[in-house]
Amino acid sequence: MTENDLWQGKDLLVLGGTGKTGRRVVERLTARGLTVRVASRSADGGRTRFVWEDEETWGPALAGVAAVYLVPPGELTSSESARTVQAFAGRAVAAGVRRIVLLSAREGEMLIDGERAVRESGVAEWTVLRPSWFAQNFSEDFFYEAIIAGELRLPTGAGREPFIDVEDIADVAVAALTQDGHAGQTYDLAGPRLLTFGDIVAEIAQATGREISYTPLSDEQFTTELTQANVPPEFIAVLNRLFTQIRTGKNDHLSDGVQRALGREPRDISGYIETTAASGVWAAHAA
Repeated sequence: MTENDLWQGKDLLVLGGTGKTGRRVVERLTARGLTVRVASRSADGGRTRFVWEDEETWGPALAGVAAVYLVPPGELTSSESARTVQAFAGRAVAAGVRRIVLLSAREGEMLIDGERAVRESGVAEWTVLRPSWFAQNFSEDFFYEAIIAGELRLPTGAGREPFIDVEDIADVAVAALTQDGHAGQTYDLAGPRLLTFGDIVAEIAQATGREISYTPLSDEQFTTELTQANVPPEFIAVLNRLFTQIRTGKNDHLSDGVQRALGREPRDISGYIETTAASGVWAAHAA
């Protein structure tokens, strides 16, 4: 199937179209002249209203759509999320969607229910993306405030992670959405280097000329600090599980998903750090 065949009179729906990966996918597809629906809770700015908890919004969002970039709702490992993905995928197939590209995560054993829901939905073509931790977590959310404050405190110890540039995830997603050859593929997406969180912080500090440190915490210390900051217990449990994966070395390996999908090497995080540092983002609130 050629791109023209897939898109003839059809749209592409991007769930999570304002998020880190989704908005980059939208930018790339729009630049190619394709008709994209950006789904969000609000219909502001020409977006398509889509609410996971309100199935009445699903049908209008899916009408006339050929392919979907699917960012699952909420906590990816929850059984409720998997059931919701299963229901949505079934609705998508019934609406005539031929291609679904699912954003999953590298901890595949914990996400198998959501991935299975898409694979067994009956959709003609599916692709699963399993990225490692995003480099952009240090500048767009998650760890940003800690970097600005000058200290990142996490229970990741000396565990290493092959941080991936979100630009690579977007490139793979667009290839899977618009090209042949990606159906039935599960891409484990990772950067080209294994780095600790301390390594990343040191590179950011060098690039910005600021004093920024990484402090390893125990699970107990981390839990106490987040509890005092009024973080919900269920989210603390999720973070502890994810950081334990890193600390114990379960993510300490490279993979070839970017190479397989795009025929090139993944971007090194040093390029992201240099560009982001030069933009002034990490210096915006520095003392």
